[in-house]
Amino acid sequence: MTDTRIIAPEMWAPLAPEDGAAAVGRPSLTYWQDARRRLWANKPAVVALVFIILLILGAIFGPWFSPYSYADQNLKLANIPPAFETYAVDDGQGGTTRFFLNASNFNLYEVDAQGHVLGLLRGGRKDMIKKIQPYTFGDTTVALDYSALPARLVAADGSTISPSGWSWNRTYLFGTDQLGRDVLVRQLFGARISLTVAFVATLVNFFIGIFYGGLAGYIGGRTDAIMMRIVEIISTIPLTLYVVLLMVVFDSGLYSIIIAIGSVFWVDMARIVRGQILSLKSQDYVAAARTMGAGTRRILTRHLLPNSIGPIIVTLTMLIPSAIFIESFMSFIGLGVTPPLASWGTLTSEAVETMRAYPHQLFFPAAAISLTMFAFNFLGDGLRDALDPRFRK
Repeated sequence: MTDTRIIAPEMWAPLAPEDGAAAVGRPSLTYWQDARRRLWANKPAVVALVFIILLILGAIFGPWFSPYSYADQNLKLANIPPAFETYAVDDGQGGTTRFFLNASNFNLYEVDAQGHVLGLLRGGRKDMIKKIQPYTFGDTTVALDYSALPARLVAADGSTISPSGWSWNRTYLFGTDQLGRDVLVRQLFGARISLTVAFVATLVNFFIGIFYGGLAGYIGGRTDAIMMRIVEIISTIPLTLYVVLLMVVFDSGLYSIIIAIGSVFWVDMARIVRGQILSLKSQDYVAAARTMGAGTRRILTRHLLPNSIGPIIVTLTMLIPSAIFIESFMSFIGLGVTPPLASWGTLTSEAVETMRAYPHQLFFPAAAISLTMFAFNFLGDGLRDALDPRFRK
């Protein structure tokens, strides 16, 4: 039996938002808004993104704020470390001379109380037999004894002078190289060249790989077979060997590296785009666009490629550290930029010769290459998770 009772209109009342379906539902977000939200939730990717932005800003504007150029040389201040132990000697006239000992080249450098390097101290005549060199500071004389390692400073009474403490190098924050050039400025200038090579080569690969792989996947058939056989032929040649051969033909230099990397680096992008297009071209919206008279160019640029942008961006992010590593390797073996220009590869190559005596010269470019590759890999992983709808929660 049916209940025919009538409910009075005044008994109807809308539910408050916190009591209804809106309380259990989530706000409507677009694809890109949701991707951005998930990217911000990925802490390693956000840290990597901040590091990359700071690195780019430092590479562009950093050398402008330095009083030194990447090519300025001062042989008197060569191989100075970024931190050193300072000594304070009373000159007997009411003053104090501060300096530090570079135990690798047996030189003394005068510094102030804040850690600024003032210059190289000139000592007296060396005793080559006893391996002692005297230094005079007013009425006080000390001797540098390098007969046994490590070298030490000896007072007039024969006692060893102890350092007063550590101090940071405020004049050259990263120290200097074997020619007295500022390592920090060369590091920033090297970042400019390495990132320029990576971004330009990656953009070239971006356009060539996208349209090559897109056409191969959309047209299909014999065209696809021929185009992908060309990709396979290029892939069979080791990338490093191919780049070396091109560098020999074009000579060493910045533009030669860009041409060499950009001419063969697009094959991975082409394969990924082709696979995406093959999986999307059978969708209903593509058939509808084709029925309405849309041409190949419009279908590719307006329908297929925009729906493949997620994997494309992730692949592009992963290609950048590979390009940086290849450029660094080419510069390391002498096929990159020529001195006095600097890239991370040339800085590493120059520092290997003095690695044991001055490890700071190798540490900074090697750390820059490693951190940059880590940052782009973390960012690529974060973008992959953010742009993949399957990871949506």
